[in-house]
This record gives sequence, C-alpha cells and structure tokens, in this order.
Amino acid sequence: MTAAALTKSFGKRLEVTLIESEEIGIIGVGESTVPHLRDFNRLLEIDEADFIRRTKGTFKLGIQFNDWRRIGDSYMHGFGTIGRSLGLLDFHQYWLKARKLGWARDIGQYSINTLAAPQGRFLPPPSDAPPNTPLADIVYAYQFDAALYARYLRGFAEARGARRIEGKVVEVRQNGASGFVESLRLESGASVAGDLFIDCSGFRALLIGGALHSPFQDWTHWLPLDRAIAVPCEKVGPPTPYTRVTARSAGWQWRIPLQHRTGNGHVYSSRFMSDDEAQAFLLANLDGKPLADPGKPIRFAAGKRTKMWDKNVVAIGLAGGFLEPLESTAIFLSQSGISRLMQLFPRLGFDPVLERTYNAQAQFEFERIRDFLILHYCATERDDTELWRYCRNMDIPDSLREYIDLFADAGRFFRNGTELFAVTSWVQVMLGQGIVPRSYHPAVDWVSDADLKSFVDAIEKVIAKCVSIMPRHEEFIARHCAAD
Repeated sequence: MTAAALTKSFGKRLEVTLIESEEIGIIGVGESTVPHLRDFNRLLEIDEADFIRRTKGTFKLGIQFNDWRRIGDSYMHGFGTIGRSLGLLDFHQYWLKARKLGWARDIGQYSINTLAAPQGRFLPPPSDAPPNTPLADIVYAYQFDAALYARYLRGFAEARGARRIEGKVVEVRQNGASGFVESLRLESGASVAGDLFIDCSGFRALLIGGALHSPFQDWTHWLPLDRAIAVPCEKVGPPTPYTRVTARSAGWQWRIPLQHRTGNGHVYSSRFMSDDEAQAFLLANLDGKPLADPGKPIRFAAGKRTKMWDKNVVAIGLAGGFLEPLESTAIFLSQSGISRLMQLFPRLGFDPVLERTYNAQAQFEFERIRDFLILHYCATERDDTELWRYCRNMDIPDSLREYIDLFADAGRFFRNGTELFAVTSWVQVMLGQGIVPRSYHPAVDWVSDADLKSFVDAIEKVIAKCVSIMPRHEEFIARHCAAD
C-alpha cells in the first residue's frame, strides 16, 4: 500500500525501493474494511469493478454483532446515517422520545444500511439518486482477499517505478552522531541506502523498535485479547453484505464472506483459553468445510509505539501499533498513516515539527479507536465466563467514561476532531450494548407529539421502500464485478 501510494503521488521524483521476503510472507487475515478504503483506492485511481473482480471481493454495509450484550442479542453497526436530522438535532434524539412513547421500532429500522444488510441487499448510491434521500446515503466498504490485494498493489507500484528487492534485512546501519538510519544490509550482503525509511516489517518492528527502540504503549489491560487463529472455509450460500462478529466464551469469532470462500477467525485471550482449545472451537463453528489448516496462532498485544515517526523512520501498519480487528480498522490505520505521511512528507532537512505533528495525530487516532473498541467489552451484561466478568468490572479510560456518561444522560455525542467513528457509529454501538439514555434533548419537545410520530413513521416507510427496490447482493456482483 505504501509503495503504491508513493509512486502514484510522486512519480519519478522519488526513488522507491521495497525490500521484502517471500519466506517471511504477510499476515493476510484482514479481509474486512471500513469505507475509507474507497478513498485510498480513489487516490490510486483504481477501478472499483476491476478491484472487486481481482480480489474476489464483496461489498459491506456494516458489521453484525451477536451475543455481545447478552447471549441471544444481535445488532448491526451500519455505515452511513440513521434517519435524517431535523433542525439542529440528529434523528436518534427524536427516536429516543418516540421510543419512550412506544411508537418507535428498533433503531436499525431507520437506516438503509442496517435494514438492507440482513436482507442480503446491496446497491451503491445511484448517480441519479436525489440528494437527501436514503438511496443517496448508502455508504459501503469491502470484504476481500488481503493477499490478492497485496499482489494487486505490488503490480500497481512496480508498473509506476517501484523497485522490489527480494531479501531479508540482517543489519540496520545508523549514523553515529544523529542516530538516523543510513542503510540496511541484506542477508545476501547487499546494502540499500536511503533518505527516508518506512518500516512495514510487521510485529517485528525491525527499524522503529529494533533499531530506534521506540517504547511500546501496552493497552492489554483494556483489550485483553492477545491471540488469533484464522482459517478459510467453503462458501455456503450467497455472500452476505456484512461481516459477522460473534462473542465467544474467551473472545470473538469473525465471519467474512468473499466470492469464492468465507474467511473465519477466532480472536481470544490466552489467559482464559489455550491455543488448542481456541483452534478446536473455531473448527467446530464454521459454516462449511475448512479449506486449510488453521496454522499457528498469531500473537499480538494491543497498543502502539510512542513514536511512529522517529528521526528518518516512519512505521506503517503493525510495526507502529495494533488494535484487534473488531471494527475492521487494521487496514484503515495503515492507510491513514500513509495519508498522514503524504501530507507531512519531509524535505531532506527533516524538520522536527513534522515528526511531532505526525506522532500527535497518530496518538489521537489510536486512542479514539481504542476507546470505541473497549466500549464493546465494558458495556456488557454477560457474566458467564471469566473473560466477560473481567471486562464488565475493569477500569476504563477517562475519555471513554466521559463519552458513556454524556450519552447515558440524554443521547448526546460530540465527535472529537477528526476521529474515525462518528455519531452514527457510537449511537448504534451504545444502544446495541445496552446503554440507553435516560432522556433526550429538550429541544425535541418543541415538536408536537403528532408531528413527531408522523416524522418517525415517514422515515421508516421511505427506508423500507428504498430497500425493497435494491437488488440482491449476489445479483449485483454477478452483473457488475464477478471474479473469474
């Protein structure tokens, strides 16, 4: 992703060398995304239909969460909007009063994404859709084969001048005075010099951690899951336009439908479940026949490097930090880091203000996403296993406590700057996890009860009608972007 973005944006003004080893390979379990991936692909001017075909991808309207609040509960975290605002207030404020009066249905009935997804329907916003209509509000992401995406971008970058070297780095050579990295020595004996080094070495963090020793902020107190096992299985039925996440006794299981198979994984805490138990549990809960052995568990710790830009090294992806893929943020955080680097791209002087700004923005972004993930765990009524009892009773960051208290009072939420998840996401997860506001914004009472009921009912009917004319997800793929 980094090489593709650099070659596309700078062309021949930069000499881009990519060092990687086929023997080491990549962690290719991140197959579910958030809508921002569309922005990254647009930056590269990638044709969407071609991208979907070549990565055997499907479309994603949101994430279905099962058994998180209580066993048997289910809710959708859909992209896009909920209802429509009226005056200065978001729709959910009016919904809260209508709910108290017994008029409103589940909040998911008032969003085109959350209503269409369980019905297996999908449609991108039509070019002729009138503005301010539900069809114009459809926001979507992708589910795809991450290894195929990497191969796709490798060809893209090489075609635009990136030079790829097959090999392993065995030594990082630094300037004795400044500590800046000057060159890398490879296993073959070759030396690769450079001005700016981008560490994409995964959890090894070969440059940012191994050479520059940037400290790691460990957040496992709040996000205790530290292992993941992944396995693909045979496709069973049409692919759903959403990712499914099911809470389990010691973690959670993902299900990501592609055109040719289904991706599955079990994320768990080694404190509460052994690797063998986790693997057996995953294999016993697949939709279809497994297509490979699960392999060794991936070990990780939730957190990030204090400095993701240090001297002339910038860490992208797992080298800089990792938050479990509960809300499909792993690829986003890589691409966000790339975008931030492009905006702050240095001249040879490496003005320290660029480094400070990059690191401050990265810290803010990681912390806000961290809090959103913690919300799924701490706001639960489950006490059936050790993990869930721990999560119910653990201390949480003050920043998250403020968000919860503000919402619990009267459904208020204020997006903090440019944080990834906006009001729609927080409202759906708060309500889905059982945090129901005690009241609503007092300005709602300025609308008469009769007008309130008419307003809420009309939105429900319009959204239901729009969903009814959307094609089936598999039909849309077959018509526009079916894989070979």
